[in-house]
Amino acid sequence: MLILRSAALFVVAALFEIGGAWLVWQGVREHRGWVWAGAGVMALGVYGFVATLQPDAHFGRILAAYGGVFVAGSLAWGMVADGYRPDRWDVTGALVCLAGMAVIMWAPRGH
Repeated sequence: MLILRSAALFVVAALFEIGGAWLVWQGVREHRGWVWAGAGVMALGVYGFVATLQPDAHFGRILAAYGGVFVAGSLAWGMVADGYRPDRWDVTGALVCLAGMAVIMWAPRGH
C-alpha cells in the first residue's frame, strides 16, 4: 500500500510540475500571456508541496527518483498536449528512467 501511495504522489507531482512548466511555456513561448505563465508558476509551487508528502524522509532520494517520473511524464504530456510522437528510443529511455526510479525509491533497504 505504501508503494501505491508513493506512486500516486509521483503522478500528482508530475501533473503539477510538468503542467506548470507547460503553462509557463505556453504563456511565454506561445504568447498566450502572463495569466498562463502565472498559473504555471502557481502549479510549480504546488508541485513543491506535493513532493513533501512522500513517505520517505530523504529529499535527495525523492527528487532523484522523481527525475525518472519527470522524463516519462514529459513524453506522455507532449503526446497528449502537443501531439508529440515519441520514437522507440524515447520510450526505451523513459522505461530505463522508470526502472531506475523504482530501484531508488522502493529497493528493500532493511529498515
